[in-house]
Amino acid sequence: MDYALHEVLEVQEMTAFKTLCLTKSKTMKGYVSDEELKNILQQDVDTSTRQLQEFASILSKAKPN
Repeated sequence: MDYALHEVLEVQEMTAFKTLCLTKSKTMKGYVSDEELKNILQQDVDTSTRQLQEFASILSKAKPN
């Protein structure tokens, strides 16, 4: 699929941000003792992982013009 360069760059920017979020949630999960907070962080890890997979799929199909 053809994307404008700015669209590809925006997806790359979102990918970088979600990678940071994923790293932070995974790291903080190890320091938290409250089970409810651990569950929230795990949900964020799961969501971020799924979103990063979607971004990877979009970027792999992208052909900027």
